[in-house]
Amino acid sequence: MHRLAPAALSLLLASSIAHAQPAGPGPVPGSDEVVITAARMLDVRSGRYVDSPQLLVRDGRIVEVGRAGDAVPANAERVELPGLTLLPGLIDMHVHLDSDPSYGGYTGLQFNDRFWSMLAVPNAHKTLLAGFTTVRNVGADAWNDVGLRQAIDAGKVVGPRIVTAGHSFGATGGHCDSTYFPPSMDEKSAFNADSADEARRAVRTLRKYGAQVIKICATGGVFSRNTEPGQQQLSYEEMKSIADDAHMMGLKVAAHAHGAAGIKDAIRAGVDTIEHASLIDDEGIALAKKHGAWLSMDIYNTEYTQREGKKNGVLEDNLRKDREIAEVQRQGFKRAHAAGAKMVYGTDAGVHPHGDNGQQFEVMVRYGMTPLQAIQSATVNAAQALARDDVGVIEPGRYADLVAVAGDPTQDVQLLEAILVVIKGGEVIKREAAR
Repeated sequence: MHRLAPAALSLLLASSIAHAQPAGPGPVPGSDEVVITAARMLDVRSGRYVDSPQLLVRDGRIVEVGRAGDAVPANAERVELPGLTLLPGLIDMHVHLDSDPSYGGYTGLQFNDRFWSMLAVPNAHKTLLAGFTTVRNVGADAWNDVGLRQAIDAGKVVGPRIVTAGHSFGATGGHCDSTYFPPSMDEKSAFNADSADEARRAVRTLRKYGAQVIKICATGGVFSRNTEPGQQQLSYEEMKSIADDAHMMGLKVAAHAHGAAGIKDAIRAGVDTIEHASLIDDEGIALAKKHGAWLSMDIYNTEYTQREGKKNGVLEDNLRKDREIAEVQRQGFKRAHAAGAKMVYGTDAGVHPHGDNGQQFEVMVRYGMTPLQAIQSATVNAAQALARDDVGVIEPGRYADLVAVAGDPTQDVQLLEAILVVIKGGEVIKREAAR
């Protein structure tokens, strides 16, 4: 099996780490205590600003939130961000870090399987530099996301905190199966589940090897072959067995679900987040509210796929499905938000370029959210959906994962498309001057 030469791999990792170092004054890696100041800070729960905030960070976590001038340890490193607005690090609930939208249809077959493993490293770096300090990777090949998470957590490569699904799975011939090849090639997902018992076994196996969330395909999809987005492909009984088993072991479940029937059965079965939700109807919105399911609706990426998809090799049948659901999904997003359904920020990065994750904020505002509500979907809401109390809000006990912009993102949400400062665990990863 071809492998990247050790020297080349070392060069790649060294380059990744070098580009992530702070461009200005900041803490050195491993500092015990860091003091961070800025012009103001957004309280994402209330939407109010705190002037002249001062954060004391110890071992990567916030221990105090006060005002500039409060007493701090004399030997603490200082990160001063005059004129900038602090927000919590952003959270993208739907990414595929080992995917590259430059290759669509069959064009990716020109590469060795490990090509995609290597791409996950710079994709994670781009995502972090865009201000997304936590992501949920809802489906990868060959356990790429689990290995990447472990490498990031071990300090070997630079990237966001990753909640990993490992492999996504569904029914034989469904969206999560391998659907591009003839029978002679016998290509199929190792986790296809065609009964409740098979579904439970898939959940347990995925957890065994590193899944921190279970991702299933309840309906057909856009970028698979021989499936239509509206087709339900897992039964209620199968999805309930998945949700029950996952919840028993402390895992959340995310369901790829475009079609109305599949969305409703997934919610009734106890699925925690509905991905895409493109064809959601009013009954589905009401069920989401009743059961507390979160909707993760990727309403930006079609602008990229329709513009670049054909050039990238995406088949016309896939582009046709993408066109057909694009505006329907956006109108569903608008109705669901107006009805008070719980929403989180998920972009499906990998279908569009990594690092462009922040482009979706403006689309969410265009379709009914206030800028603050869009920001909350990528901070406090996402943290709640993950059941995590260590990210998503600036307060004691949480990681010092922060971003900073010049201006007021509650008035101009597009400021989040060009994050100036990224801090992860109290360490400055990116620092650019305000334009």
